[in-house]
Amino acid sequence: MIEIKNLSVTYEGNIKALKNINLTIDEGCTMIVGQNGSGKSTLLQTLVGLNKFDGEIIINQIPVNKTTIKNIRQIVGLVFQNPDHQLFMSSIYDDLAFGLINQGLAQPEIKQRIETISKELSLESFINRSAHQLSGGQKRMAAIASVLIMQPDILLLDEPSSFLDPKGRRTVIQLLQSLHKPMLIATHDLDMALDIADKVILLNDGEVMSYRNKDILLDQQLLEENGLELPYRYQR
Repeated sequence: MIEIKNLSVTYEGNIKALKNINLTIDEGCTMIVGQNGSGKSTLLQTLVGLNKFDGEIIINQIPVNKTTIKNIRQIVGLVFQNPDHQLFMSSIYDDLAFGLINQGLAQPEIKQRIETISKELSLESFINRSAHQLSGGQKRMAAIASVLIMQPDILLLDEPSSFLDPKGRRTVIQLLQSLHKPMLIATHDLDMALDIADKVILLNDGEVMSYRNKDILLDQQLLEENGLELPYRYQR
């Protein structure tokens, strides 16, 4: 469970990125939607201690602060919006192995996990290549795999369907639908949100405008008031 109380984030220049956020996020898949600059990425990054903040964040009964951040990052996995921020080793295989080695897992377990995730996300054809040799979609799949392989208790994803072709997008959607763990996903892809969301947070200018079931994605007036459109399948 994630409890957020009176959370505010201010960037340099007195830019208010998040403004007095209060949320309780529990089981299932919660999507964060909003136009560019609404605070989606900032919220995800703040949950794992990447931004200074005012207020309180409690994850699985552990308060997020300087002394607990190592524990928080063991139970919460974040897939960044830009895969280049996640892939830095000489090959994708090494990227996938990196965190597992740091956890002290034995080589047979590491090999088994890499084989399993590679098959699930169709990484086999480029597993031994470096990230700079890959397409945007391949990088996206590898970045997702590098977090899933750590088996975090809670999964945060920032724009997981970006860069993907239709087949890759469907693979990711099916994978996320199969995961039985709390997920918080920031996205512009309202059709994907409609497919997998249990609840939806609508952000605008750093504030929560609505937080309810995914019927929010069919509220045309509310979406348009906040700079969004209906999911593509419902547009005429």
